[in-house]
Amino acid sequence: MTRMGAVPERAPDTLSERDRRILDFEREWSRHVGAKEAAIRERFSLTPARYYQLLNGLIDDVDAVRYDPMLVGRLRRLRDARTAARGTRVFGADGGAGRPFDER
Repeated sequence: MTRMGAVPERAPDTLSERDRRILDFEREWSRHVGAKEAAIRERFSLTPARYYQLLNGLIDDVDAVRYDPMLVGRLRRLRDARTAARGTRVFGADGGAGRPFDER
């Protein structure tokens, strides 16, 4: 029985076929040479931006971890590294506190 308003627990391995295909594509992609964005459009009929939105959400899904823990761990590390690099570019190494906003 579920509490009122609570989200029921999902059964294990409830990844959709599309989610499994996305993970399989990511696992295989590193072995191939070519234009990944074109392959994404062809294989999934998605824009690359939408594909990466789905992938980003997917790697936070417990079922994705169960499906391929090594791949999901690698993709999370890559995402975290990109996020950290983006933060450094935007704010600088000092966190953005190095110069006053208005230098008049």
